[in-house]
Amino acid sequence: MPTKMKASKPVAKNVPAKATKSTPRKKVPKATSAATSGKTLHEDYPWTINLTDHASRTESPEFRAAKALAQKIVASLGEQKFYGDAAENDGIQMHHGGSLWLLDHDGWFMVQNQAGIEWSAQFCSDPAKVDRLRQNAQRLYAKFPETIAEMVKLGYHDAQTILDEAIDDADKVQRWVDSIFNSCVPLPATRHIGAMPKGEGRHHYPTPVTDIDLVRYDDFVLWVLDGEGLPAAVLPVAARGKNVNKTRLAWATPYSKLDLKHARAHNKGKAVEFGASNPITKQAFANQ
Repeated sequence: MPTKMKASKPVAKNVPAKATKSTPRKKVPKATSAATSGKTLHEDYPWTINLTDHASRTESPEFRAAKALAQKIVASLGEQKFYGDAAENDGIQMHHGGSLWLLDHDGWFMVQNQAGIEWSAQFCSDPAKVDRLRQNAQRLYAKFPETIAEMVKLGYHDAQTILDEAIDDADKVQRWVDSIFNSCVPLPATRHIGAMPKGEGRHHYPTPVTDIDLVRYDDFVLWVLDGEGLPAAVLPVAARGKNVNKTRLAWATPYSKLDLKHARAHNKGKAVEFGASNPITKQAFANQ
């Protein structure tokens, strides 16, 4: 069994230049390797994020249509170890991870775009940057000409329109985010939202947060500083132009007061949000 390593200390990007407090560290036991080499590897900065089970929301028609198509595709694949066994893994869930389903003479397969966009990240996503993901997908699908026609046969009638229309506003960002071209990476529940030791869900480890940095508006500050001067990541709660005046916490520095608050809220199925007058929200929108 390979040695489990804890992640290294994050470097906050786009953080206002004020605070210089160092991140408090707690002593973590060294991980012992089971390898015969006798080497031990460890890092002493644990981390966690809580893009957990999604914030309460109603599934959009676009996501329901994409999920229905993906379920048909996955059902046609037979046993796929990449996706796991539904009976053993609490079911297969669809992850908003940049899914690009393709069809060739051997059947369906999936690759992933340069970035996936979580549902909650759409509200800080720059349409121009999301459109680059669409263009990337469009170039790929041009090389697999049978794919879109088969999607339409399977009932996904808007595939070509979504792929061809430039993304230039929040509505088209939302359509892309919930489309087959982003929202349908099939994962067992334990790999989607699970936590160690039973799973390594993507919602508890870096990708959902770090991918946001690839698509956010340049003037939105994703990484902010909390009341202790420690890094945290926040997201808007609605689309630009919707008079959004608060933010929602996506990640907090481990062992910080905010991290504890985050954990308590998560255990109650709630999110941590900050109002317009909160310094964290002011940091997030400081450049707008």
